[in-house]
Amino acid sequence: MRYLLVLAALIVPSTGVAETHRLRPTTGHATFAVRPPVLTVKPGDIVESESLWGEWYEKSGGKWPGEVGPIAIEGAEPGDTLVVEILKVRPNRDTAVSTQGGRFGALVPDSRTAFLNDTFPAGRYVWRLDRQRMTGTLDLPKSQMKSITVPLAPMLGRVAVAPQGEEEYGGLWPGPFGGNMDTSDVREGTTVHLPVFHPGALFYFGDGHALQGDGEVCGSGLETSMEVAFRFTLRKKQAIAWPRLEDADHLMVAGSARPLTDALRIAFVELIDWLVADYGFDKAEAYQVVSQVAVVRVANVVDPNYTVVAKFPKRHLPPRTAARVNAATSSASSGSR
Repeated sequence: MRYLLVLAALIVPSTGVAETHRLRPTTGHATFAVRPPVLTVKPGDIVESESLWGEWYEKSGGKWPGEVGPIAIEGAEPGDTLVVEILKVRPNRDTAVSTQGGRFGALVPDSRTAFLNDTFPAGRYVWRLDRQRMTGTLDLPKSQMKSITVPLAPMLGRVAVAPQGEEEYGGLWPGPFGGNMDTSDVREGTTVHLPVFHPGALFYFGDGHALQGDGEVCGSGLETSMEVAFRFTLRKKQAIAWPRLEDADHLMVAGSARPLTDALRIAFVELIDWLVADYGFDKAEAYQVVSQVAVVRVANVVDPNYTVVAKFPKRHLPPRTAARVNAATSSASSGSR
């Protein structure tokens, strides 16, 4: 019973009656940083909003509209974990834009890797979105197949908290704070866990993609704006080092670094640590099991840091009750040292 009481004390989602807030953003930010919040909510509250639309979507060379936020969560303190349930991510426009070429993308010379060959020709592709059928269509006038229609899978390229200390990261960067991870797992039905570095956590979001393939190799998904809804809760005094994600089928950790192998190592080390801390695995045995059943998503290989998502299938987890008792036991033991 003592262990269950310890666990209950660690996870307190809300006090009082949860509210639903409607945020209508007018200003976007080009960086993830500490700044005054545009909205303050309580744990358990829901925020309905939208990502920003701007001239980048309207014309070649247009300015990127930036990210929405920050949203402060009352009671969030350094050393906590912010838990963000993604309740809704749906396109709210009938077009999406994807750009490629120049010096941005996985298959072209970029500013961080030296190549002798010329840059790839720049291209700007406008996809037509059918929001009822949830499909995207692109004309292919130079190909044998003159058009293609594919199913959409809406996601957010960027979810973040304000980075540690006085750091300020441009919108293209992913890191321990989240940021531009560009993983298609950040979608409706996923819960994102982010470390808290500052009072209020200071949550940002943006960069809606109606669809994006793994790796985002051309440097751009089907970029468009989204209607979104989030529910915020806190895990008090439970710090994590890197973003964690969870959906109906997998536990996931996102690691971001260059080279790609370092991003993979971060993701897997943190995934194993999660299984040990919360699900009662021995570390060596977790290493063995993860090595056999894990799934990997290479989320992006185009950003200043690459992102890899390591996934553990939930069907291989222990029964929930036993896992909770083990987690509470671990937390109680670590607190007594």
